[in-house]
Amino acid sequence: MPPPKDVVKIAIQMVGAIPQLIELQQTKPLASVLKDVCDAWSLPNAERYALQYADGRQTYITESNRGEIKNGSILRLTTSPDQEAERLYNGIRSNNVDVKTDSLKKLASLSQDVTFAQEFINRNGLKLIFCIVEEGNDTGEMLAHTLKAFMELMEHDFVSWETLSAAFIKKIVSYVNMNAMDASVQQLSLSILENMVPSSRLLFDLVKKEVTVDRLLTHLQVTNTQLQLKAMALLIALLLAATDAERRDMMEYLREKNIRQFIHKNIIHSSEPLGDEMAHYLYVLQSVSLNLHDRRMRTPMDPYSQEQRELLQSLRQAAFESESEAPTSNFSTERRRSLCAKEFRKLGFMNNSNPAEDLRRAPPGLLALDNMLYFSRHTPNAYSRFVLENSSREDKHECPFARSSIQLTLILCEILHIGEPCSETAQAFYPMFFGQDHFFEELFCICIQLVNKTWKEMRATQEDFDKVLQVVREQITRTLSLKPTSLELFKTRVNALNYSEILKLRQTERLHQEETLAVPVLELRERLKPELLELIRQQRLLRLCEGTLFRKISSRRRQDKLWYCRLSPNHKVLHYGDVEEGVQSPPIESLPEKIPVADMKALLIGKECPHTKEKSSGKQNKDVLELAFSIVYDVEEYCLNFVAPTRYEFCLWTDGLNVLLGKEMTSERTQTDLDVLLSMELKLRLLDLENVSIPDTPPPVPKPPSNLNFCYDFSHAEQGIWAWKCSVSIMPTPLCMKTSKLFSCLQCLPRAVLALEPTQAQPVPHLASKKRSFHNPHWSR
Repeated sequence: MPPPKDVVKIAIQMVGAIPQLIELQQTKPLASVLKDVCDAWSLPNAERYALQYADGRQTYITESNRGEIKNGSILRLTTSPDQEAERLYNGIRSNNVDVKTDSLKKLASLSQDVTFAQEFINRNGLKLIFCIVEEGNDTGEMLAHTLKAFMELMEHDFVSWETLSAAFIKKIVSYVNMNAMDASVQQLSLSILENMVPSSRLLFDLVKKEVTVDRLLTHLQVTNTQLQLKAMALLIALLLAATDAERRDMMEYLREKNIRQFIHKNIIHSSEPLGDEMAHYLYVLQSVSLNLHDRRMRTPMDPYSQEQRELLQSLRQAAFESESEAPTSNFSTERRRSLCAKEFRKLGFMNNSNPAEDLRRAPPGLLALDNMLYFSRHTPNAYSRFVLENSSREDKHECPFARSSIQLTLILCEILHIGEPCSETAQAFYPMFFGQDHFFEELFCICIQLVNKTWKEMRATQEDFDKVLQVVREQITRTLSLKPTSLELFKTRVNALNYSEILKLRQTERLHQEETLAVPVLELRERLKPELLELIRQQRLLRLCEGTLFRKISSRRRQDKLWYCRLSPNHKVLHYGDVEEGVQSPPIESLPEKIPVADMKALLIGKECPHTKEKSSGKQNKDVLELAFSIVYDVEEYCLNFVAPTRYEFCLWTDGLNVLLGKEMTSERTQTDLDVLLSMELKLRLLDLENVSIPDTPPPVPKPPSNLNFCYDFSHAEQGIWAWKCSVSIMPTPLCMKTSKLFSCLQCLPRAVLALEPTQAQPVPHLASKKRSFHNPHWSR
């Protein structure tokens, strides 16, 4: 008979004692359980003890978290949190350096536990830590343990960051600004400042004033990747917390310091692999930089602004300077206005009498005008060629420069997500962005010339404008997906992807759709679906058994902490636990926490998850909602919360968990995988209609030859190709198996070689002066 659900079988250890195997009744008060355990070991004062997980994070067991204890858990009897907090508090105050160091080290470890942290803070422990830092007498390992303990205690949000004293903050800043300082201390100091920046405007101003951008750039140039990462994290935190004007000034200063070139050379193309955290920060830096265009993108042109009207006129004059330079002074106002309208029409404005009206739509607003001016000033030859070339065409076949520029600017803003908030999890950045100043403008210059090129390839007219821009959008997105490392490489690839190549790609996709939509094929697809869906289910479960590395994300900042989760090989238990940075696939034995699959009740996704509801006070991030899911187990109060690293991992995990729950797989990845498998299976099945037989077993592999002299690369110095004499009586001369001529068919040579031995060679006249290297494919594995 199975044990009651509120009873779990566990082991309890104590140093120097034989472990106890007990049945823990979850309805029994924890104080009574502790008294029974202490009585079994004849320990007085049970209130001075507590239970703690023996492995993993060594969390204390309390009434609030005891429901997480599972069958087979190993606990340890240890001193209670209040007693341990008192002991460490006294140890830190000790004059003995070794005792003080050991106490701080233990404090840094135990402070991860919320119960212990509360007890230590209640004893005014943070004030003790403040004194150690402010006095500045301790350095090296002791200081590192102190800062680590402080970070862990502040993680629990019992104390506001705004309560920190100015002396404490200045001391932390001094550690960052010192040249001769332990790297671990500088890393922790940078992390502390990173947490302070988004907490309040006062702290942001203080950190921005005390830690200069130049100092952060110095830390970015070190070889220590962790120090480099923390410096980048603080830089990103400052950028995100700054106002638009401050952010613009900071980005301009970074541009002057050539930060992009440094990142492109020393971080992106470094010999060290780029970690997830650094990839995320580079994405944020790219996003922040591109979003500087947001204000201009959302600002429509003011037809009454003299400055903006002069910019429009300069655009016209750059194209038609030689035509309108001298004579206009002799023209009347009406004639001059007529000439300008004609030139604006040649430029491609739809409203040539008042071109400002074309730029009233926002987005792209004034950003389109900025791009046109940049193109005309930095590539004047290409600009003049574009305008004058289309001016000489027939009216219907001319490519309108202004109209194309306005629409292209809008397309680039959509592709690059300008104006959208930064994702908390995204890692997708374009390496070429960091290799070029004025990236957006330079990209526009390449793409506007691509528009003209594609227009000519399509032989387009004005009615085909939208079709041409659709092709250009496809050319840009397909090329960007290849992640070119420089704008020059992007230019080469996007120009190689011409209209004919786009047509071929579209035709291939269209033929694929037509093949799969015939009625007999659809019927066959339905018959194959159950088998292939089962294959996908097994793949999802195998992926869960391999496990995935997840990151912990709070409402305040992107966390550095990692945890791993994987399914047991028998598909009965989910194992999870915290891991250190750099651990890729920890063994299942090292993951202390467990959730039996039988206890799983439901899977929550997106806004239904409790960890997304906790962030409802702020503006919810769309990307986090798309990657969040939770497992509800035992009763609905207990959830294991996830934020997947990618959409792909999100699909695999939600599918796998749905399989474990006996539900349908609902992710878009399931449909994609099913389509791929169905397409492959259908093609194999339909081969029978073309009389193509597929063998059930692989072809036999013949024994290797006695030597490999039959494979010979002839040099140019030799006079001809040499033949071999046959050593088999049924084949006295090396004849072609199809034509019965002396090797006149080179395709049969490998099969002929099977019956030959290398002997004294004879020249073959009709193959003289040719060069071949013959190799038998049957011996290739």
